[in-house]
Amino acid sequence: MAPPPVYAQTILRNGRFLTMDPEFSTCEAVAIRDGRFLAVGPEAEVMEWAGPDTTVEDLAGRCVLPGLIDTHIHVDLAGLDLWSANFDGVTDVAGALERVAEAARQVAPGTWIRGATWHPVSQLAEGRYLTRDELDKVAPDHPVCLPVSHFTMVNSRALEAAGIDESTPDPEGGIIHRDPGTGRPTGLLEESAEEIVFACLPEWTDADREAQLRDAMALCNSHGLTSVVSAAVGPDYLRAHQGLLNRGDATLRVSCMFAPTGNLNPGMSLEEWEAFFSRIGAMSEFGNEWLSYAAVKLQIDGGMTLGTALMRDGYPHDPDYHGTVVIEPERFHALVRIANRYGWRVGVHAVGDAAIDLVLDAYEAADEDRPIPGRRFIVIHGSLMRPDQMDRARRLDVRVDAQSTFLWGKAKAVADFLGKETADRAFPMRTMIDRMGLDLLGQGTDYPINALSPFVNMAVMVTRRDRNGVVYGSEEAITREEALRLYTSAAARYAFREAEVGTIEPGKRADLAVLSDDILTVPDEDIAGVTVLRTILGGETVHG
Repeated sequence: MAPPPVYAQTILRNGRFLTMDPEFSTCEAVAIRDGRFLAVGPEAEVMEWAGPDTTVEDLAGRCVLPGLIDTHIHVDLAGLDLWSANFDGVTDVAGALERVAEAARQVAPGTWIRGATWHPVSQLAEGRYLTRDELDKVAPDHPVCLPVSHFTMVNSRALEAAGIDESTPDPEGGIIHRDPGTGRPTGLLEESAEEIVFACLPEWTDADREAQLRDAMALCNSHGLTSVVSAAVGPDYLRAHQGLLNRGDATLRVSCMFAPTGNLNPGMSLEEWEAFFSRIGAMSEFGNEWLSYAAVKLQIDGGMTLGTALMRDGYPHDPDYHGTVVIEPERFHALVRIANRYGWRVGVHAVGDAAIDLVLDAYEAADEDRPIPGRRFIVIHGSLMRPDQMDRARRLDVRVDAQSTFLWGKAKAVADFLGKETADRAFPMRTMIDRMGLDLLGQGTDYPINALSPFVNMAVMVTRRDRNGVVYGSEEAITREEALRLYTSAAARYAFREAEVGTIEPGKRADLAVLSDDILTVPDEDIAGVTVLRTILGGETVHG
């Protein structure tokens, strides 16, 4: 007896599908069955897969992309931010303090006030952080914790809870900022000093964490994202991801950059670090299409938008200042080599060119123990990478995952700290593509540090304009096709998923984003305003 015919469960017709295949071809329709593309091509041919129960949908000529992939987002923080005091739209210190006061009025005295991630230096007219005294005035009865990413602002109640006073020494890899005259903490904590206060925050329940992740996934889906690399996942949120997946509630494919202690500079001795990897019984890429270990994540420096990126040359305001090293290089080398020996890929936060030197040094040393080509080790950010470093990374088969969208709202901050010339060469995507090739690159947002919209990011890549229309390094602009590939076919390679997602081709997962506008023809000034009308994950609509 002949087997029954295979029909499509769903056919999407009358669309302009940008398949992102090697030929950058387009098609009119796709047929989907069991969560995968069954057929892709001209509408007449695809309609041959229709059966008596096939659902046929007309896309009215809309432009459609493969499901988009953000290679650097903090999914846990995205969810947490939705549960925290928000500073969107705040433009001055008075407005920021009013948001804190408003949060204080809504909860009982003694309750911690947590802030969503924001960037006061670039966001506020005063161009500075809030002080403990300012926070004390608007929330005298509440401990306040306002993270910025690599910096956190706190008030006196929070400092008291953490036991931080004039006599508290700076922790390794961190700074308790102080009044230069009195030594009194100002309320600004940098890098590992943040963890002293974070340790005092009330623990979220497992149910809370899962709800936060569910909210974050829905937000990602609304921007056309179907896969992400979550940039620093600690054990608590990894368990929450598993709980969400086990209940069938996940709406995002997540590859986790694992932080075994929850911190990027792990609070373990080298002996404990080795014992951990020798006993975990897993390596990078362990998992499935929904949840996997992408790599272990470490950090070497601060940020160019914070004035702490580690630079070869001194900063304009102080030639003797080169930025911040958050970990002793010898220890850093050892952490990388140990993880590598046990089969773990490593990704390292490195922004400044001197920081990238240190990362490539460590990768070359690790390569002597266990070869790393083919395993796609990562320079995360690579914001101020030099051409010689690009060549070196290519020889090691090391990829760079950048976030050009930093320039959208923070390019002026980079110019203020490092000079306009350095801001012009930030995220040099044209040079990277020319010297390294698309297969070693990807793009993300670092959300919630920056806007989540892939199209804001693409607008920056294509135009090199910030949100005020100021151009930074026009020679580093790339084409729209290249920008799209950095969010699709090239991005899929981060998690070794190029055979499963990233293009619209028969056999691949049926992940799609239906757009409000044609991304290839919309004027440059309108790219950032493109939105997603519908997001499809494995053939099922998860947004729109």
